[in-house]
Amino acid sequence: MADMTENRGGESETPAARRSPLVKRGGGDPGSRGRTTIADGVVEKIAGLAARDVDGVHAMGSGLSRTFGAVRDRVPGGTKSVTRGVKAEVGEVQAALDLEIVVEYGVSIADVARDVRENVITAVERMTGLEVVEVNIAVSDVKLPDEEEDEPERRIQ
Repeated sequence: MADMTENRGGESETPAARRSPLVKRGGGDPGSRGRTTIADGVVEKIAGLAARDVDGVHAMGSGLSRTFGAVRDRVPGGTKSVTRGVKAEVGEVQAALDLEIVVEYGVSIADVARDVRENVITAVERMTGLEVVEVNIAVSDVKLPDEEEDEPERRIQ
């Protein structure tokens, strides 16, 4: 049994309580002691991945950015840019996003845009705690079934 002694009020206290009185430092919730900032690039990555998860989205970005991206993807050590076609403006408590997408032929663009908007808002708000005030979507192209991928031709054989 723990070593207990009686204090002035007649209550028992443990030796640990005698040595260090309980003092609440800093006040308030530990989560509110400081600032958390989230970079635009973080929100862009989250939004880019969330948009690509939607059925009917073929690619992100304009034709030119996709062409440069395809070249970069072929370079050894190059990585696929998940932020291609995404621009974010992040404040302290809110974020606004602009997305440029390419949709598959035959899908309802209105439905795809709605689904992208919903998926992006859900992912960004859940992961960052920011309020997403707007998600603007520009559909820059439609991927036709018989179209080649937007990749430069290989010169080395």
